[in-house]
Parts: sequence; structure tokens; C-alpha cells
Amino acid sequence: MQSIEQAFDVPAHQETPAAWYGPDMAGRSDWIEHLAAAELDELAVASAALAEPGVDLAALLAPDHPLPRLAPRLKSIAQDVLEGRGFVLLRGLPVERWGRMQAARAFLLLGAHLGSARPQNAQGDLLGHVRDMGLRSADPAVRIYQTSERQTFHTDSCDIVGLLCLHTARSGGQSALVSSTTLFNELRRRRPDLAAQLFQPVATDRRGEVPPGEKPYFSIPVFNWWPHGASGQLSAIYQRQYIDSAMRFADVPRHTEALTQALDLLDTLSNDPALHFLMDLQPGDIQLVHNHTLLHDRTAFEDWPEPQHRRHLLRLWLAPPTARPLPGVYAQRYGSTEPGARGGVCLPTARWNVPIDAL
Repeated sequence: MQSIEQAFDVPAHQETPAAWYGPDMAGRSDWIEHLAAAELDELAVASAALAEPGVDLAALLAPDHPLPRLAPRLKSIAQDVLEGRGFVLLRGLPVERWGRMQAARAFLLLGAHLGSARPQNAQGDLLGHVRDMGLRSADPAVRIYQTSERQTFHTDSCDIVGLLCLHTARSGGQSALVSSTTLFNELRRRRPDLAAQLFQPVATDRRGEVPPGEKPYFSIPVFNWWPHGASGQLSAIYQRQYIDSAMRFADVPRHTEALTQALDLLDTLSNDPALHFLMDLQPGDIQLVHNHTLLHDRTAFEDWPEPQHRRHLLRLWLAPPTARPLPGVYAQRYGSTEPGARGGVCLPTARWNVPIDAL
């Protein structure tokens, strides 16, 4: 008699630090790292130097801007994100005292010590502004982070996504995290036949950001198993709205009933409070999330009427040189699978830049 693994060609149940349940994580605080006064003093001096004439923020390299006190801690934090629970909240950046411009430079510098920044859109922006621009996701040229809508659970197109909270919304806008490893384990336990469906390629809409020679969508399985060490590693890539909107292209294979059931069950599990948890980001919080082992979400929000008070987060897409190996199919979206030089929206016509003046 065939085993589940043989019959449905899915990996075994995953026992890793990234396989956690939301309520357990919400009851802990070991994922919060507080910045010490001496570390902030060091960061203040180093980030202030980035305002000097001639400094190219789009070409920041950690060795050129050392942080002797903070850098070793950041290395340990990166290990927690990449090999541990998959996320960390770094708390205490004094946004109000420093001002948004210096806080943004400090965020860029912290990011440079974690990995190389990757472009987040067709314009080559290395620093993203996450705020409501009055747009709606029904427009296929709009990315959901540009709206006030709920994002739903998804991954970004990079190894680590970093968010710096500058200002919160009037209400809503909570961050939500769920372990994609736990989602796989639950799918495998409940419906191994549907779990197997998510190891098959599925088209995801590029939303108009199409590299030369590529289709307007990429086809990567939601779950990807890659041999590593004694066994292997499970990585996930997912954005349901963009999977659904890819059906606007005539050459995309229509979803089978089994695939639709698998995607629906994945969404149901992601939205189960027994699996995910919510996090309130405060001004000065920096959230770091590993896209290969977590899905993240943001609840819908109502903003303040005054422009200076409206919800505003800064975002970095980072490629650490110590990131895990990825299967070759990821090159469709990441441009490369080389750690430290992959991810983002890489178009040859875009000059990489840091839109810091938008603050």
C-alpha cells in the first residue's frame, strides 16, 4: 500500500522552528528586539552621514558604513528570520525625535547590513512607500499595498521584507502573520490530495510589471520542495488575488476543480485564528519577515483626514547573501536564484533609486 508521500508526491510533515501556531506566538514576546540607547546613538551618527552630498543611497554597502556595535546583533537577528521562526520585530527607532528623513536613512542602513535592497516596482524604487493612494485593486495595474483594502495573506517577491512604521491609521491596518510551513502541515494532515495540487505550477499575474521576453505572468507552484542538507526545505510563494487575475490571459490554463479547492482551503486555513496572529505596529517598529516560510497580511484600514497623520510605512525588499537555496523555477519571478542578488521587479529600463523625497 502506498504511503501519503508516494501517492500524492508531497514532502513529510515539517518539524522546524518556522512551524508555529499563531496563538502560541502571540503569547510570547521573544520575537521583539528592543534597540538599546548605545545602538541608537551609533545608528544616529551613521545615518546622519548618509545626508552628506555625494552619498548614493541606491548604492549603500554595509562595509562603507560600519555599525560595530549593532551589526553583530543584526547578524543574529537575520539568522532568526532566515532559519528560525521567520520574523522579528525591532522596536524603538525614534521616528518622532529624529524625523522621517533620518529614520528612513537609518532604515536603509539597517537594511544594507541585512542584505542587498531589491527594486519593488517597474520604476526601480528600492524604498517603498506603503500608504493609501486612493486606488483600488480591481484595476489590474494596481498593487494592493497602494490601497486601504485588506491585502489578504501573501508573500512578497524577495527573501526578506522589512517594514518601518512611520505613522498608524485612524483604525485598522494591523499586520497579520501565519506560518506557511504550518499551513502545509495542516493541508497535508487534512487533505493530502489537495496539498499535492499546490506543488504544481500555477500562474500569477505580474500586474503589468513584465521583464523583456517574459510572459505577463509567472508560473511557480505555491509550495516548492528543494533538497538541502540531510533532507530538504519547503518554500512558499503566494498571492491569491494575482493568481485569480492571471486568468484574464487567454493562454493561462484554467483552474481545475481540485486546484480551486486547494487554494480555497489554503485561504481558509490562513484566515483561521488558530493558525495566524495579529500584530499592532507602532511608530518606530521595524518588522522583518521571511517570505519563504511565512505569509503576511494587512487588515483594511480607515485613515486620518489630515495628510500628515495618515498611515505610512516604508518597505525594503532584501536579498541576504546567507539566504536559502531556491529551485530554478523561482528565476521566473526573482530574476535569479543566486543568494544576495535575487528578487524584486528587475526591468532593464528602470534606474534603481531611493525615493526618499516622497516623505
